[in-house]
Amino acid sequence: MNEKRRANLERLLKPRHVAAIGGRDAETVAAECKRIGFAGPFWPVNPKRSHIGGHACFASLDELPEAPDAVFLAVPKDAAIETLAKLDRMGAGGVVCYTAGFGETGAEGADAEARLVRAAGDLALVGPNCYGVINYVDRVALWPFAHGGSCPGSGAAIITQSGMLSSDFTMSQRSVPLAYMVSAGNQTILRLEDFVDALAERPEVRAIGLHIEGLKDVAAFERAALKSLDLGKPIVAFKTGTSRLGSSLTVSHTGSLSGTEELYDALFDRLGIIRVRSPAQLLETVKLLCVAGVPKGPRVAGLTCSGGGATMLADYAERLGLVFTPPDAATAEKLRAQLPATATVSNPLDYTTPIWGIPEKTAPVFETLLSAGHDAAVIVQDYPAPGLDESKFYYRNDTESFIAAARRNGLAAAVCSTIPENLDADTRDVLVREGVAPMQGIEDCMAALAAAAWHGARRAEIAAVPPPPLMLARQQEVKPRLLDEAAAKTLLAAAGIAVPEARVGDGAEIAKRAGELGFPVALKMVSAKLPHKTEAGAVRLGLSSAEAVAEAVQRMRTDVAAHDAHAVTDVFLAERMVEAPVLELMVSIRRDPQFGLAMTLAAGGVLVELLADATTILLPATRKDMARAIARLRLSPLLEGFRGRPAANREALLDTLERLAGFAADEANEVVEIEINPLFVGSERSCAVDVLMQVSA
Repeated sequence: MNEKRRANLERLLKPRHVAAIGGRDAETVAAECKRIGFAGPFWPVNPKRSHIGGHACFASLDELPEAPDAVFLAVPKDAAIETLAKLDRMGAGGVVCYTAGFGETGAEGADAEARLVRAAGDLALVGPNCYGVINYVDRVALWPFAHGGSCPGSGAAIITQSGMLSSDFTMSQRSVPLAYMVSAGNQTILRLEDFVDALAERPEVRAIGLHIEGLKDVAAFERAALKSLDLGKPIVAFKTGTSRLGSSLTVSHTGSLSGTEELYDALFDRLGIIRVRSPAQLLETVKLLCVAGVPKGPRVAGLTCSGGGATMLADYAERLGLVFTPPDAATAEKLRAQLPATATVSNPLDYTTPIWGIPEKTAPVFETLLSAGHDAAVIVQDYPAPGLDESKFYYRNDTESFIAAARRNGLAAAVCSTIPENLDADTRDVLVREGVAPMQGIEDCMAALAAAAWHGARRAEIAAVPPPPLMLARQQEVKPRLLDEAAAKTLLAAAGIAVPEARVGDGAEIAKRAGELGFPVALKMVSAKLPHKTEAGAVRLGLSSAEAVAEAVQRMRTDVAAHDAHAVTDVFLAERMVEAPVLELMVSIRRDPQFGLAMTLAAGGVLVELLADATTILLPATRKDMARAIARLRLSPLLEGFRGRPAANREALLDTLERLAGFAADEANEVVEIEINPLFVGSERSCAVDVLMQVSA
């Protein structure tokens, strides 16, 4: 985004004056500006009407007092393009283009969209095919439908690629403090990352929520996300439209283990972005972040007036990595003196109904537990429904005691209802004003707490060792060429990656050459048309004599010919059998058209797809990121030694991964895809036992 467009975006986000061009939709925008309390000039433009929304109409743009900072444009497609060109010439700021019928409609629409881009010039254009922008802080609603939502002075900026979802967010009954709502539409000019970049700078924005269908510029998104992270504005992402289909260039197992879903997970982890799986989780998580902030860690103090509530808190915490630290001896003794005899001292703590709602009894209990070295605190309370208010003051008493104890101990705090709707609007608003998050639903509350704690830790890691810029894909079309295994291993060996000691020869001489290695050996047919040798019968293991090698050559010729006659060659690779490893990994690097180089680590060997124990990181990555990826694998405990088996050499494994990543990143090697399966991870070294490599043709 150039400097002029950036300045125009600032005008759009906080306009002095608004113009609305159109008919019925302009009338709605006038009503929404009035609803939210916009105090600046509102200029409807319509040659066929005298008034819109109580404002006198201008017959044309030429009659406006000056170039408008913000415009809502709702006219037919061709007229919209002409109007944009005129707005650019007259020096307008930004435009919400509600008009549809562009790139979303196919080839004809794409041509119109290209004309729209040319016409827009340096305008800050939102859309087309979008709902627009709501600025709750400065009270501006460039929005074509009735909207909800409110702002207590600060809150979340939520940016979506769906108009209806953004409208649904404004209507939610969850008391999420909102600073901005943006429906980005087709993102023809302004994209998600442009809004993240601009809104992260605004002090009233505490967190950013994103609904992402797809990213057009991963590198620009990375820069904006890291800027937001550096400014202390957590990003929460709800990604839709993912699939497990890998790149069409993939011939290995990688496509089934690292599709679009996994690449987005890798991107979000790399940037400290919290990923959620539902719109409700997005709202609850940004609410926690905006109201209570990021907890210092995962240690939580839990309070309930129900044994069932305490159990649910504990169950969710265990799954999510939150920690309910038991009270130490001194704290437990103090709690026993403060609690009824029927209460069990624990964390989460069921403080029991005999003292419920009695501040002089609950306040000391809450203070004792919350002062025992935690990072966050949550109390479970399901408030009575409207009309059943006779007991509400008891709930409020405990809420006030909890707030006071959490505030004195500097804890991120939440009041959480078991059932989402069991927290009334008045109570939610009180809690927001007090800086305590009103969380609706135990599961979403605990997920939000865990995600916020993870974000805090991840932000510290990234601040200490920032990720290097992504290795994005080449723009030109890539035609891959499969190397034979002998050639691929020669290249890896030159890069410092251990491979088995080997000999290459034709069918007549390979038995003798195998003897030079010493038996037993593995035998493989060398062919660039055999990406998966096992299925073709092109591999024999544990051959213990020259006679066994010769026999294997004949059998292999027959089996491969039956599989694919064009794949048969008279070149063979004999390798010394490698000592049994601590464990087998599958390690792959592939060049994704959008995300660039991605490394996938998985349980290796023949069970790679069946076990599906895999994780993906984007490259380049730090050594620490690679170590974190290894730790995420379910089989990672085997590296430490299991039931008396030796431990693996983790540093040697990391050396291999770094060298492999460096080899793939070197453009001279023209790597499209590498898969090592298995990589034998041993107590002394890691060795690439089987290699598949594609390079640019």
